[in-house]
Amino acid sequence: MAEIKSTMDMVLERAAKMAAATTQDINNEDMVKNGMRLAADFLNQPETDLAQLLAAQPAQDQVAIRKGMAQTLLRNIVLPRDEQLQASGKIALQGVLTIDGKSAEIKAICQELEQLLQQYGRHKEQMAQQLEDAIRAQLEQQQVAQGREGQAVNPAMHPQYREELSKMLTGLNNQYNDAMKQRKEMILERFSPAVR
Repeated sequence: MAEIKSTMDMVLERAAKMAAATTQDINNEDMVKNGMRLAADFLNQPETDLAQLLAAQPAQDQVAIRKGMAQTLLRNIVLPRDEQLQASGKIALQGVLTIDGKSAEIKAICQELEQLLQQYGRHKEQMAQQLEDAIRAQLEQQQVAQGREGQAVNPAMHPQYREELSKMLTGLNNQYNDAMKQRKEMILERFSPAVR
């Protein structure tokens, strides 16, 4: 009978294991947040050496810190709607490459992300130009039919242009955001295999 543990002993053992696991999770969360903060500092001051900041951290914390860094950096890689977003996206991509540990997989995925960002800008311009050309042709046909040929036509001022452009950009943004989200998730998976 001495070998049989009491229910109370088993409950206490289980509670101790759960408390230890919770402490581990809290420590990991703190390290992830620390990594997020370090990456945010890097984004504000790109001259900071992100790899050096990571190397200065305790070895047992580096996986969780790297994960936090990656999360913050990836959040800052967005569709370049203006030059500032484009610049911060490039800095964030460079940061991901800096902390990747020279992974060929992550480098390849980052190259895909960079290509998507470049293609987005070209695709957006092409769509706007095609829409402008189509509306211009439509307005010129209407002028010919009404006998008012030769008047200047500005498709961008037409209400249909704004409405159609908005629809087209929404579809384009959704398409590119989905592709980027998929690649960002692939990168995050590679940064967090050991962190629960």
